[in-house]
Amino acid sequence: MDSLLEHVARWKPFTALVVGDFMLDQLVYGDAERLSADAPVPILHVSSREDRPGGSANVCLDLVALKGKVLAMGVTGNDDAARALRDSLSSQGVDVAGLVIDPSRPTTVKQNLIGKAQARHPQKMFRVDYESREPLSSEVVAELLATFERSLPSVDVVCIEDYDKGVCTPEFCQGVIRAARRAGKPVFVDPARLDDYSKYRGAAAITPNRTEAETATGLRTHGEASGEHNRELAEKLLHECELDAVVLTLDRHGAMLQERGGEPLSVPTIARQVYDVTGAGDMFLAGLAAARANAIDWADAVRFANAAAGLEVEVFGVQPIPLEKVHLSLLSIVRAGGGKLRTMRELLVEVAEVKRRGGKVVFTNGCFDVLHAGHVALLDFAKSRGNFLIVATNTDQKVREYKGPNRPVNMLEDRITVLSGIASVDAVMVFEEDTPVESIDRVRPDVLVKGSEYSEAEIPGAALVKQYGGEVVRFAMQKTLSTTEVLRRSGDPRHEVETRVDTRARFVEDK
Repeated sequence: MDSLLEHVARWKPFTALVVGDFMLDQLVYGDAERLSADAPVPILHVSSREDRPGGSANVCLDLVALKGKVLAMGVTGNDDAARALRDSLSSQGVDVAGLVIDPSRPTTVKQNLIGKAQARHPQKMFRVDYESREPLSSEVVAELLATFERSLPSVDVVCIEDYDKGVCTPEFCQGVIRAARRAGKPVFVDPARLDDYSKYRGAAAITPNRTEAETATGLRTHGEASGEHNRELAEKLLHECELDAVVLTLDRHGAMLQERGGEPLSVPTIARQVYDVTGAGDMFLAGLAAARANAIDWADAVRFANAAAGLEVEVFGVQPIPLEKVHLSLLSIVRAGGGKLRTMRELLVEVAEVKRRGGKVVFTNGCFDVLHAGHVALLDFAKSRGNFLIVATNTDQKVREYKGPNRPVNMLEDRITVLSGIASVDAVMVFEEDTPVESIDRVRPDVLVKGSEYSEAEIPGAALVKQYGGEVVRFAMQKTLSTTEVLRRSGDPRHEVETRVDTRARFVEDK
């Protein structure tokens, strides 16, 4: 997992071309608190309607959320739904020049009726589909393939999202895959539930769930599938479809990766509160393609995609999961039970996610040598000023330079452990410089907190924080509550400190 985190930390933008069935999802919201008088069916009292890109269009937005530049390629009708779909995709940065208008068919629309009873969470009641499943004409296929080949040189990866609505015909899929192979561009396929996957032959990878794989291979099972059965499914698909890899998605069991000539790899998922599985397959495909576009190996790419899809099921409806949120989830998996100490790289990921959600980041720093009630009061106060509190502490060497050879009483590892145990503290970092100004400059906290024994001119980073619009707050400390006083009262000779004026200036002046 650490290798994956390193890759994600160096993540680079990429370009993806998405081919498939483009749809418009209509979400019709309302209250469902009554039954009809003439039939035992709920009545939806409509309060609002929302249009969202769906199907392959949702894969486009997932890729955008993962820092991709995206080109859309498919078919729409010549209707209001098509115009709404194009406008929505364009407004979110997707290039829609590759969406061909076919007046002979409607734009696929999935209308979801969503009701709330007794003001509880929204629940999908019913769905109405407007669509054509007729295969594309050879003229439209030729137009799409010509556009596809012109676009290929500028892309890194190709995604096929097949919902079996007539766009992904064998002729079209094979034309896409062969052209991509010639150009050296990998193709990733989220297949439809079909009994024949030959149209995907030559792709880099496909991502069926177990039921889809069983339908395509004719290998059936009952109940929970064994690892051996899953491997048999994957091996048959690898051979018959001439793939580089097969990724079986296995719901709560995660995923299984089978590379050509390799051993199967099980990628478990973490337990999540499943709210809505809609869009999880789209997010998995986007995550896999984005990771491979960043030269991440197959195993780590599947881990990344699995984490992204896992976050998708925790939200209602289809909501693209940003790269920062996936990164944060991966960090939390690694950090489970590992305390609150963060590297700067890890910290910046968490800070970005806090700010993306509209939260405030608070920063404070100090030696925090012998932790006492004054420290706890300061930290509680600091946390009250925002949503995410970062505590930066000095190295042992810097404490000695500042306070003298008697300090610190507690070594760095112990100070980190104690700080990590404080409920108000969200993250702990160590800075090796005289002051934390460099760290403050990188984190850009919304609020900088320091004890009142320091004037604002003696708070390193104060001018910087105010310059970019942040807030500097001084907390009223009690003079009797300090490490020196605690040691003095206990008769510990280490209460004596040897800080010269010029040395103090190095550590507290805001330069």
